[in-house]
Amino acid sequence: MTIKAEEVAAKFTRSDGSYLCARWGRPIVPVVFGVDEATLGIFKSAIEAVVVMAGHKMAETDGELGANLMVFFCSDWTELAEVPHLDRMVPDLVPLVARLQAADANQYRIFRFDPAGAIKACFVFLRMDAQLEAVSADTLALGQAVQTIVLWSDRAFTDVSPLALVDGLAVIRPEVAAIVRAVYDPVMPAVAQDASHALRVAARAGRMQ
Repeated sequence: MTIKAEEVAAKFTRSDGSYLCARWGRPIVPVVFGVDEATLGIFKSAIEAVVVMAGHKMAETDGELGANLMVFFCSDWTELAEVPHLDRMVPDLVPLVARLQAADANQYRIFRFDPAGAIKACFVFLRMDAQLEAVSADTLALGQAVQTIVLWSDRAFTDVSPLALVDGLAVIRPEVAAIVRAVYDPVMPAVAQDASHALRVAARAGRMQ
């Protein structure tokens, strides 16, 4: 299956027309809040699987942040304001909560970047409404892991999920997996803002399926 440069570009072209692709510049250290031990294990396993697929690394701790991929589960957005010190890590937390409530959103991701533009942290917020409650923990975990392994466009997966069902099990779509592996190719830049980057990703992704 050939992956076209236009398909790659669509995954990293934002709503304002700008092109931006970034990968993690340091090992990923995940932590999950608001779930039981079983769900915690499912999330960490999904993240590890995606990290291995990408050819990236995980670690026990991040020297600067302790943990750098933080996943927060809640039943109401107002609960985020009660998380100790979260307002220090997420500026303008109160207005963000208000926006999420107004939009009736059930998920939100915030990325932080190092001076070179590579990802250094990601905060994932999940409000367990009826829609997310209907999704299995395995599928939810894999979907979030894929959407945090690189900085995708804000509209990358509005029409088509990054996952597909095979024999009832959620798997990463082969073209999405190939793009992720191509982005993490050591010869590729950690961050790119020129759409010509999509040509290089497509060339590599086509060989990685």
